[in-house]
Amino acid sequence: MTQSEQMAKLAIAALEEKKAEEIRVIDISEVSVIADYFIIAGGSNRNQIQALSDNVEEKLGKAGYPVKQVEGYDTANWILLDFKDVIVHVFDRENRLLYDLERIWADGKQIDPASLED
Repeated sequence: MTQSEQMAKLAIAALEEKKAEEIRVIDISEVSVIADYFIIAGGSNRNQIQALSDNVEEKLGKAGYPVKQVEGYDTANWILLDFKDVIVHVFDRENRLLYDLERIWADGKQIDPASLED
């Protein structure tokens, strides 16, 4: 398992632990140099979105993958967590529909989050 696969796996587990909605994983390694994976997830309200973000940051940090940058935490309608090889997006429902990253990154390969399990 590559480092970015390990990071993605940890991020997915952290999101699932806090009941994230509709977790999607897009392998963008062949279409972009910015990262290997985009992970997109939803939360139902500001508190949950922040809790999802906090949990991902904590779990990856403990595993030795510190977050490089966090955007949007205070408003919590779209939080971006940049771990370099893995970028995690946590949206509220309205902004997830508005920005539709799954469509924008359709050139990437959507993968089943379970495929990253051991």
